[in-house]
Amino acid sequence: MIVLLGLLVAGMVRHDRALAISEALARGQTPGVPDIVLPAFVGPPVSLPGLHGHPVMLNFWASWCVPCREEAPLLQAVWQQFHTRGLIVLGVDTQDLSTPAQAFIARYGLSFPAVRDADGSVARRFGATGVPETFFISADGRIVGKFPGEQMDAAVWRAAAQALLAGRSPTR
Repeated sequence: MIVLLGLLVAGMVRHDRALAISEALARGQTPGVPDIVLPAFVGPPVSLPGLHGHPVMLNFWASWCVPCREEAPLLQAVWQQFHTRGLIVLGVDTQDLSTPAQAFIARYGLSFPAVRDADGSVARRFGATGVPETFFISADGRIVGKFPGEQMDAAVWRAAAQALLAGRSPTR
């Protein structure tokens, strides 16, 4: 009985920690980016804290996600327009298989960095409720906002990139 109670408490703590980022954002707080390193599709693993100094659009996606297919060209356009100014668009393929994910990257001509979250643990840690979902990270490593679903307006993506580059939250 004590072991069962301990497991229940441990599970609740993990669940609370997983929702902490989204809940903090809902309260108007800006939590720090978690210390996470993810395997890249191309090149070395990517450390989220290692991106410090750059504003980041962290987009969770999956090859099987229809809205992700619609959003991918918009993210690519933001990357093409703003990466020379220091903005990083980082695609996080979550709960997906590697081969379809690589086909997705090729099909949409994605040239921004893409990493794998095969088991969805990173998406859960961010408190993502599904895909697509995009988190905005300031150059000083604070999570300052998110789009909690698909965003199909190119002007909204451009405005979000400009706000991040100016040190403002794109969602307030």
